[in-house]
Amino acid sequence: MKSFSDRIALFIDGANLYATAKTLGFDIDYKRLLKEFQSRGTLVRAFYYTAIIEDQEYSSIRPLVDWLDYNGYTVVTKATKEFIDASGRRKVKGNMDIELAVDAMELAEHVDQIVIFSGDGDFRSLVEAVQRRGVRVTVISTISSQPPMIADELRRQADVFTDLVELQSKLGRDPSERPTPREPRHHSPPILQRSTVTAPRRSAGDFEG
Repeated sequence: MKSFSDRIALFIDGANLYATAKTLGFDIDYKRLLKEFQSRGTLVRAFYYTAIIEDQEYSSIRPLVDWLDYNGYTVVTKATKEFIDASGRRKVKGNMDIELAVDAMELAEHVDQIVIFSGDGDFRSLVEAVQRRGVRVTVISTISSQPPMIADELRRQADVFTDLVELQSKLGRDPSERPTPREPRHHSPPILQRSTVTAPRRSAGDFEG
């Protein structure tokens, strides 16, 4: 039953959701995703997190980031860090866990439910912390793949676990429609930009609906 007194916030781990949907064989329609959760209550905020590689001449994720930014999402990005591993290979590190966790903790007192699109086990402590503040937590990932895309400890900690495959009919992109921009295949999507772009911080008052 739809209750607009139920205040909801979405936290989307961009690279993780992309990989999960790809594993299940479909693409996320972000417009449908927003509408789905707007129908479940009062959607206070929808955050989308993705790491970026600077100084790329072309970026396949730029259209997606721009579209999300203009269509109801709060996009949070940061630059990746390059390093050389023990084998001398160039590696790129771009982890958005801290940014997501800080935003979720700040918003927790202003919402009734938090929905996290990620299977990353590192978020178990975050889920436990917001639950102590009286917030219900739904985690969306999948156990339909081999191996499962969600860490067992995160699945156990969540109040509700929803398998992404169950939402395919509601969140999946219709193949007959014009495709929306998609995440590139690798884990840390690049983006063409001159400097790190970070969504503006909001005061606590901005979250009150």
